[in-house]
Amino acid sequence: MKHYDYVIVGSGLFGATFAHFAHKNGKSCIVIDKRHHLGGNVYCEEIEGINVHKYGAHIFHTNNKEVWQFVNSLAEFNRYTNSPVANYKGELYNLPFNMNTFYRMWGVTTPVEARRKIEEQRREISLELGLSAGCPPRNLEEQALMLVGRDIYERLIKGYTEKQWGRKCTELPAQIIRRLPVCFVFDNNYFNDSYQGIPIGGYNRLISKLLWGADTITRMDFFNRTSPGPNIENWRNLADKLVFTGKIDQYFNYCYGNLEYRTVRFEHETLDVPNYQGNAVVNYTEREVPYTRIIEHKHFEMFGEAVYQLPKTVISREYSTEWTEGMEPFYPVNNERNNSLYLQYKALADNEPDVIFGGRLAEYKYYDMAPVVERVMDIWRNLL
Repeated sequence: MKHYDYVIVGSGLFGATFAHFAHKNGKSCIVIDKRHHLGGNVYCEEIEGINVHKYGAHIFHTNNKEVWQFVNSLAEFNRYTNSPVANYKGELYNLPFNMNTFYRMWGVTTPVEARRKIEEQRREISLELGLSAGCPPRNLEEQALMLVGRDIYERLIKGYTEKQWGRKCTELPAQIIRRLPVCFVFDNNYFNDSYQGIPIGGYNRLISKLLWGADTITRMDFFNRTSPGPNIENWRNLADKLVFTGKIDQYFNYCYGNLEYRTVRFEHETLDVPNYQGNAVVNYTEREVPYTRIIEHKHFEMFGEAVYQLPKTVISREYSTEWTEGMEPFYPVNNERNNSLYLQYKALADNEPDVIFGGRLAEYKYYDMAPVVERVMDIWRNLL
């Protein structure tokens, strides 16, 4: 095999964006991925004429105009606006928490009434928990109660969060939800960003443009030392530098122990109806429902009556679970134990001058998509 400037491990958004800027700046690169497809978790599969987000809903949103113009220069984005709905025991509430939510919850019709209701509950909870001024909440439950009161917490946060993390809210650190989106207006737009949307035709179009000019290999496991083909040492010798987007603890052979991750199991179903739930995202917030949400994919790209142009629809139920070997890791579990362990691995990474660690798994950090692109842009500014 020829020699490259960069070997990039992982073809998700970080790896693909890095490959784009490498090619743009005259550098050669090869991108390898252990999956059968390119694109990582943003990969879409067309089913019944619908672009199905195989690894969960991905909505691009940002306030960074440079990032927005960059991705739109590669693929045209639509005007999708994220307006999820919460289902609690058959009752529907708008998200984020806004005046529509408060009206459904308490029958209040003005921001003054809504603020008064939340403040009353916050004062009661503060006295009940003994949280005086300057005394921070001790866990996620106390943090949420102090932010939005008992009614919203009990119906719309507690069950969903415990399913998402597989732990009781009293066992989760408060910093997971340092803030909750609370809007005292009748606006169901979940994000406050100036720009949001989804590539017309799905994310595969964006990924293919990002990877143009790079060599790519799928079904290639960077860590597989037994199968025919290059192993870790060979890949390292194949290029001047390595870009690694996988699990940082795996890269260092778990020498300090395993970091914890959450993963998601998807149950995809094609239905003989044109419109199943009337919205792209519906969260199921009661603990007794085993899945966290149902995604109906056609609503990401078809709006209004256009959904009836196709006779079928595709939905995905999402089940959050603890990651074990053989599963795809999705989210880092950023509690005190894991964050401390990550810093040990980061110290090793900082002593690898010819390796760039980037992305959710390699940096053990939750990333939205736009910050991933912004991070790669910053890396290239420094490289140049």
